[in-house]
Amino acid sequence: MFPRSAEPRGRAAFSHGLYPPPSVPKYYDYNHQSRADVNSFPIPGPIPGPKRLPPYEWKPPPSTSPVPPPHMPPMTNGRKRQNIEYSPHVVKRQRIDSSHHTPSIRAPPPPHHPPHPPLRPDRAVAETSRPPSDGIDHTYPSPHFHHHPVPTAPESSNSLQAYAKDKLSVQMLELFEACQQQTSDLERKEICRTQLQQDIQRLFAAARLYLTGSSMNGLGCRSSDADLCLVIKGNKRPDPISTLFHLQRLFRSLSYVDRTQLIRAKVPILRFRQKGSDLEFDLNINNTVGIRNTFLLKSYAHADLRIRPMILVVKKWARHNQINDASKGTLSSYTLVLMVLHYLQTLHEPVLPSLQRDYPECFSPLMDIDMVPEGPKHIPPYISRNRSSLGELFLGFLRYYATEFRWDKQVISVREAKALPKTNSLEWRNKFICVEEPFERNNVARAVHEKIKFDAIKAEFAKSYRILQQRKDLNSILPVRSIINKESSRR
Repeated sequence: MFPRSAEPRGRAAFSHGLYPPPSVPKYYDYNHQSRADVNSFPIPGPIPGPKRLPPYEWKPPPSTSPVPPPHMPPMTNGRKRQNIEYSPHVVKRQRIDSSHHTPSIRAPPPPHHPPHPPLRPDRAVAETSRPPSDGIDHTYPSPHFHHHPVPTAPESSNSLQAYAKDKLSVQMLELFEACQQQTSDLERKEICRTQLQQDIQRLFAAARLYLTGSSMNGLGCRSSDADLCLVIKGNKRPDPISTLFHLQRLFRSLSYVDRTQLIRAKVPILRFRQKGSDLEFDLNINNTVGIRNTFLLKSYAHADLRIRPMILVVKKWARHNQINDASKGTLSSYTLVLMVLHYLQTLHEPVLPSLQRDYPECFSPLMDIDMVPEGPKHIPPYISRNRSSLGELFLGFLRYYATEFRWDKQVISVREAKALPKTNSLEWRNKFICVEEPFERNNVARAVHEKIKFDAIKAEFAKSYRILQQRKDLNSILPVRSIINKESSRR
């Protein structure tokens, strides 16, 4: 889903251990001074209050990674630390002393360090035995974020290469390197978004246009299209179809927009292309949950070095095997991402915690939309003890859904970091696959409503697990070179 650049690739580019560089080494900042040419648009007309909209700008991240100060122990599998300044692009320290329950290639154990005393014993991280929530908490506090000075140090010993010591892992890493969204990809999308917002404000003066989805959350490919959410605030909610119809007429007059199409889905969208390119956009109106889950997934994507390669490979595998298309009754990319995160949360040694459970103030569904990108900045890095390679995790993912997960009795919940029991509620009753949306708590896998499609999905997990377990070669279930060549042609 954004524009493309030819960053230097290959192992030599990462000789200092910061591997790989984030595909988006810039990030949107809604709460700092912006350049005059990026989303700092005056609001015309007699509108009281500030004369400028909140900024929406690029800022380069620090070149080194923050490490916790001595008085703030890191958040590990068993405990958390107090909030510190956090950048989602930081390469996390991996202090690990045990492996994933799959038979694995183990790295030598690190020197023993005495455990830090827990600062928050009342809120443990990634406890799979934690009881499920008994309902929606409507008493979210207003966020009060505090900045703490954090010493920085080079992360010379932590890189994805540490998780790619076997053939399968090396293949996954090669695929990720070739396919991950580049800085120039994102910048091209941002340029178009900026132009569109300026033109849209001719119709809706106070509207804000947000880039969402995989383009922003760090999980995009070079071939990913771009999702946009147009937020129009006011006492009266705009009718999405009517608003998109007016935008369609406007877009037909724009020299840089082509092939506009109004799609009347459950969430109506305006689909269009950037003229002269293959970059496609989907624009919705006030679907602000998409902004919230963009920054939730962004936090997970950067919580561990293995997350982004793992998810990219899973999405490429599912697309190749024709089980990644919600419009055809199979799994959406969003559903697949949540399935991967759930699996990584529920391992014997979790790779991920539940960020919503442990930091509810940072992901409150009641938080003002302009504050949403700020919340994740105040979550400390998560440090997993799980040392599994990329290949071991991918094989375990296929095994989990092929042989362990109870489709007929369980609901996937990233919010709770566990499988919840399927109840007889309307949301889950008679559904083949149940995956909870982390904010709205509805079923994001509802597109799978035919048994033949459900059986095909299960069969693909089982077949791919059986083949990959035997051969330990990604090419046995995915045409790696063909996919790399296709992605490399995207410029």
